[in-house]
Amino acid sequence: MAQYIKAPNPTLITLPLQMATKTLLTLALTSLFIGLSAADWNILSRKWQNARQDSWKNYCESWRINVEVHNIRDFEVVPQECVDYIRKYMTSSQYKADSERAIEEVRLYLSRCSCCSLKGDGKDAWIFDVDDTLISTIPYFKKHGFGGEKVNSSSLEAWMEESKAPALDQTLGLFQEIRDKGFKTFLVSSRRETLRSPTVDNLINVGYHGWTKLILRGLDDEYVQVQQYKSQVRKELVDQGYRIWGIIGDQWSSLKGLPDAKRTFKLPNSIYYHS
Repeated sequence: MAQYIKAPNPTLITLPLQMATKTLLTLALTSLFIGLSAADWNILSRKWQNARQDSWKNYCESWRINVEVHNIRDFEVVPQECVDYIRKYMTSSQYKADSERAIEEVRLYLSRCSCCSLKGDGKDAWIFDVDDTLISTIPYFKKHGFGGEKVNSSSLEAWMEESKAPALDQTLGLFQEIRDKGFKTFLVSSRRETLRSPTVDNLINVGYHGWTKLILRGLDDEYVQVQQYKSQVRKELVDQGYRIWGIIGDQWSSLKGLPDAKRTFKLPNSIYYHS
């Protein structure tokens, strides 16, 4: 009697093959994705590092700009993350270009017919700040943290006594132009009166001559905020009949307060803040 062997169901044979194929494909794809993920992780790490650097750069530029427009006030030190950025800016051609642009705005103001019709009575005045307006303290801060540490007044004054601060050339030219136009030029500084002699020597040595008066802080002014002290100086000048056509300085405390000038001009400085 013939025996018939039942043929296997093709479907039953196909299923294990499909499962094996899927398993192999899954393993291959998994290996591929693991490799890609590792590669992507390395790439992303570099991108993340660059993004982090860009983020700090943007933060520090934003911090500096907000100091300049007086949104950030009364800071004692530059944020540590931004010290190197501020150092690079304050020693860069961009700092010089920003200062020169401010000086050019002064010249444009002086050239307008509506400005400064001098009466010839010796009462038309212009006020200059001294440090980081006429002469630069950057050489000092290069050795003292560029704003990343609190200002040591004793150390800074010892440096000032050496009379080695260089002129800010763009302001030196402007000072000479304003003086030659017939303005009485008042140099109003937050330096103490004890620094008068080295300050005068320093100014003369770098080319400043012919100012009307150098005003420094006396004993009565030492515990007064800078803005209050400089406002009081302006009041005394106005009481003497002077017309203050302009002020140029690197600190808002040199520019704000009453009585004010007809125009004020701010030079960049984000190393320190005088209130």
